[in-house]
Formats: sequence, C-alpha cells, structure tokens
Amino acid sequence: MPDASLTTSLSITASSVDAGLLALPWSTPLDAWKSDHIVSLPKGLSRHLVRFANLSGRVIAVKETTGEMARREYEMLGMLARLDVPCVERVAVIDGRRTSKGEPLPAALVTAHLKFSLPYRALFTQTLRPDTAGRLVDALAALLVRLHTVGFFWGDVSLSNTLFRRDAGAFAAYLVDAETGELHEGGLTRGQREHDLDVARTNIAGEIMDLEAGGRLEGGMDAVAIADGIMSSYRSLWATLTEQETFAAGEAWHITERVQRLNDLGFDIGEMSIDATPDGTTVRIQPKVVDAGHHQRRLLRLTGLDVEENQARRLLNDMDEFKARISRLGSDEDMVAHEWLTRVFEPVVKAIPWDLRAKLEPAEVFHQVLEHRWYMSQARGQSVPIAEVLSSYVDTVLRHRRDEATLMGPPTETVSIPIITGAVDTQDEDDEIDWRDLV
Repeated sequence: MPDASLTTSLSITASSVDAGLLALPWSTPLDAWKSDHIVSLPKGLSRHLVRFANLSGRVIAVKETTGEMARREYEMLGMLARLDVPCVERVAVIDGRRTSKGEPLPAALVTAHLKFSLPYRALFTQTLRPDTAGRLVDALAALLVRLHTVGFFWGDVSLSNTLFRRDAGAFAAYLVDAETGELHEGGLTRGQREHDLDVARTNIAGEIMDLEAGGRLEGGMDAVAIADGIMSSYRSLWATLTEQETFAAGEAWHITERVQRLNDLGFDIGEMSIDATPDGTTVRIQPKVVDAGHHQRRLLRLTGLDVEENQARRLLNDMDEFKARISRLGSDEDMVAHEWLTRVFEPVVKAIPWDLRAKLEPAEVFHQVLEHRWYMSQARGQSVPIAEVLSSYVDTVLRHRRDEATLMGPPTETVSIPIITGAVDTQDEDDEIDWRDLV
C-alpha cells in the first residue's frame, strides 16, 4: 500500500479518477517499478521513459515528463478526441510525486492502451517486406491528412509515434504522442503542412534504415524510396479532399461523382461551397469540412458494429452480396442488415473457440474468414461450405497467430505473458446455428 502522506500530496488530473491509480507506486521512479505493477513490453527510442502497467483490469501507458508537458498533452489528446481524430485515450496526469525521502519525481501522463493496436516493429516477425512498409506509410499519410484537416500541426511525425490496427488487409493509424502538437482553429498553412511532411519523410527514412542495420529489412528495399511514399500518398489524398473543381452548370453530376470519390477514400463531406461565376456557366465546389469513416458510420447505424473503415467496407460488401443471394426481406436496408447480422456475422464470430478470441478482433476475424473462403473456393473451383471454411481457418491460420489484444507499442526489448483484457461473449449451449443458411 502507498504511504498515505505521499498519496495526499499527489495532484491527479482526470475526467474521472480510477481509484486504482492511488495503488500504483508513484513514490518510486518509473524505471524502478516492480514486475507486479508493470507489463513488460519492448521499448523503442524515446525522449521520455515509458512503462506499461495494470490498472483495474486494463493496461495503461505511463510516461514520465514535466508537469507542464504532461498537462499540455493531456489537454491536446482531449481536444483531438472531441474532434474524432484517431488517437490514444487520455486517462490522467499525476503530478506532485515525491520519493519516500521527499525528493521530487517527474510528473506522469497516463493513457489507455489501444486494444488490438501494434507498434510498427511488431507488424513483422523477422523482416519487413515492401508491401507491409507501403501499407504502413499509406496509413500514416491518411492519419496525417486527417490531422491536418482539423488544423493539427504534429511537429514530430514518425512510425514510432504511431500505433497501427489491422484493417481488412490494410492498416489504420492512431496518433500516440501529441507532445509537440499544436491545434490551429483557422487551419494550417501550406508551410506547416509541408514541414510535417518533411519531418515524416526524414523520420521514416531513419526508422527504416535502423531496421536495415539490424538485419530486419528485406533485401533490395530502399529506405529513402519507402519514406518518399508518404509524400505522394499524402498529396494525392489531400488533393482529392480539398482541391477546387470547376465545371459547367449543366454538368452537376460532377458533384455526385466527387462525393462518391471521397466516400471511396473513406471520407464524407460535411459542407460544400458552390459558387456560380458571373456569367452563370460554371460551378465551383470545394469541401470545407471532411470527416473520416463514411463506411464505419453506415455499418454502425445499420448493425451497431463499431469497426475500422476498411473492415466496415468489407462487411457492407458482404451484406450486399447476402441481400442479392439469400435475403428474403426485399430492399429494406435496416431489415436486411439485421438478418445479415444474426444469420451471417454473429454465427461466424460465435464459432471461434473461446481460447482463440484474443487473437484478433471479431471484425478482422470475419474479414479473414471471407478471404480464406475465397482462396479455398478458388482452389477447388467451387463454393466451399462455411462450416468447412471455419474449421480450416481456425486450425491452419488463427490458431497459429499471436494474441493481438494486448500487444502494444512502442516496440520493446522483451515480451511477457500476455494479459487478456476482454473478449466477445461465448455462444450459449442452446444457440443453434444453421450453417446451411450461410453456404
């Protein structure tokens, strides 16, 4: 138990205080915390000391820094969360720490572990392949565009300051370090955006070269070329989201085409500015507010499933195929979605053995089952029953994956026994599944 006199000297800033915070050894320097408090994971280069700890059945990240920097980053993460930007969740700022001898200790920023997230070094076992590197850079570029559209200047863009979640064969990126960030209400200048891009390119090249020096880069890969990829990926997406188009007034179908193009990239348009020229022959269109997650929101509205954007797109495609092939409910989208959820998605998820459910989140498992079915059917030249597909997937793929529910970043020196922080409900014994409906 912590010393009561020391506990009362602590200053805790949090939207809701978890009583478990008081049980952590704040009077001890973070690098001296004992193993019964921390979750030992690999740790990359960082300006600050970071440790992962257990808190009330969940995993948190604790970073030692100055009180001013901790409070600033805490507030910044709160603002980014309100803007619906992909980032880690803030938990608390702990200040006023002292040792048992009364010596001052650094303040600590506490954030929640992002379940199913991976540091970039943990996305490969032995070597980094070109396709994986490209997908990571594309994910980081999409995150940077999202941050810039809300007026956030990052200042320290890198793979190390990012966590990644698998997203139906791609990756979704999350900001994990907002220490150097600034939020500008009027938006960013081109110079600020270019500065972030230049920092990103430099940092990514250095990180890839570090992997090369450690023998963890596939032969023939060019670190600079990989880093350059964020420039082209970012500029392509930024142009699609923000460039101004001019077309004849009678060609209004361009508006629909533009919206569809943005939706296909995973973005919606919150507002447009349409201005006729003096002669009334042209219309200008420019999105002013863009929000990520078009497919996410549609799937959430229809089914209640809250998943990543590419996962949502894949699940919606499967729902559309289900509607065309099997559904008896006509064109009512809400009713079809409920039928697909109860007859297709939930039976597949519930069929996964309990001891394997921490391997991947349910939406990613469903996506991989669909992929596995396609490969099996292609090999045989005919459709394979879902029950057989599931059995094959569990035995040949899922069972051999590492648990991703609690693997965190930044990357580390050692990995301890994983802590299972949650899983979906088990299937009731009398919950029967008619696999014939899913063939």
